[in-house]
Amino acid sequence: MTRLTLSLPTPRASRLVKGVLGAAMISTALAMAPVTPAFARAAPDSFADLAEKVSPAVVMITTTQTVSTPAQPQSPFPEGSPFSDLFPNFPFPNMPQNGPKQPRHSQALGSGFVISEDGYIVTNNHVIENADEIQIEFYGGQKMDAKLIGTDPKTDIALLKVTSDKPLPFVPFADSDGARVGDWVMAMGNPLGQGFSVSAGIVSARNRELSGTYDDYLQTDAAINRGNSGGPLFNMDGQVVGVNTAILSPNGGSIGIGFSMASNVVRKVVDQLKQYGETRRGWLGVKIQEITPDMADAMSLPKAEGALVSEVPDGPAKAAGMLAGDVIVNFDGGEVKNSRDLVKRVADAPVGQAVRVVVMRGGKEQTLLVTLGRRETAEGEAVPAAVTKPTEAQGEVLGMTVVPLNDELIQELNLPAGQTGLVIQNIDETSGAFDKGLRQGDLIVEAGQQPVAEISDLQAQVKASKEAGRKSLLILVRRGGEPRFVALPIE
Repeated sequence: MTRLTLSLPTPRASRLVKGVLGAAMISTALAMAPVTPAFARAAPDSFADLAEKVSPAVVMITTTQTVSTPAQPQSPFPEGSPFSDLFPNFPFPNMPQNGPKQPRHSQALGSGFVISEDGYIVTNNHVIENADEIQIEFYGGQKMDAKLIGTDPKTDIALLKVTSDKPLPFVPFADSDGARVGDWVMAMGNPLGQGFSVSAGIVSARNRELSGTYDDYLQTDAAINRGNSGGPLFNMDGQVVGVNTAILSPNGGSIGIGFSMASNVVRKVVDQLKQYGETRRGWLGVKIQEITPDMADAMSLPKAEGALVSEVPDGPAKAAGMLAGDVIVNFDGGEVKNSRDLVKRVADAPVGQAVRVVVMRGGKEQTLLVTLGRRETAEGEAVPAAVTKPTEAQGEVLGMTVVPLNDELIQELNLPAGQTGLVIQNIDETSGAFDKGLRQGDLIVEAGQQPVAEISDLQAQVKASKEAGRKSLLILVRRGGEPRFVALPIE
């Protein structure tokens, strides 16, 4: 595989990123390609009218940051030595430094767009991150200083504000759900610091994920380069369908694979930044995972859809009676297809709102009323472990040698006192359990959605699943403290 590198639109940073198409260089400070409306349209004869219409609302962004540079090391030669004249600027890294570090100004360039006549401007967070000064330049050459209102690193969105004596030209957001693959789009920004520039293309793909929890990118083939980051991606009606954020490239230049954060995501973030100066996302308080077909079989589910709850720490869901092993199939009236779908629905729900959550438990639907918390304040809180009582035993089950937890194992595995379950001491590498990723040292805490503390508990669940005609047994495993459900073959 070709090794690619992540290149930011500024000279400040670069990092290796793996995107949806493999390891690749993502210019986070780059712009994405254009996107189009929700109905079929012939190729335009020209983009000139559209460019003329929207360009007054597109801006170039210059940021200034004060950084410290290392002081010059002392010369190893005595003062007046002829060698000092011969090597006046030669580096001597192991010598003491002459004086304190010297401050200098570092500049970075990006793009943005005005979303209201009173001067609110949207751009990428990475364009203005750590900036001491932010200056906006309009298409006509007018320059203004901007104030930072708020940022959301999770979607790489930032909201700025300028003050003007007269109403400013602005562009509205489009409904990005209406953008279809193949629609025409137009990107506008400040590529490579060359000033206002326009590129056009189509929507190449939708619902792309890069590395963020809330990623929903439109992919485009419009020519995007460094400096386009934060600029708008327009449909043919002059509405913003995305914010140009990243490109996939082996060399930092456009190869026709760009990513623009969908406007429906951006609009919600901007509304919160404008109102609170920060994001306030809903928090359900569960750990979830995807449901595979063999898991669906083990749980007698009609189809492999929904979000499987692997753990319920203290929080809103636990207070409402949700349990590990529940499958969330509906949230606040909307069907949940998978775990990513649930994460977005919960994040979009207002903090403090009571919502109805439908779960599948024991083959039956159950409705819970959950009052959502706030994710930003809940992140980073410790997850309490389950508490049960251990016993002593050892046995072979489905190619695994398992033993109940005891005080010695609890200390060896760095588990909390009172934890129960079965530790895998050995595993047959030809077994189905090994093929499913189970390894020595894993802790089995549930089988068939029932707690297991002794070998007989696991054996009973294996027997019950076979009698029910199932091909798999759903077990809950902990590794390094993290829970994961696994559909264990029992045939």
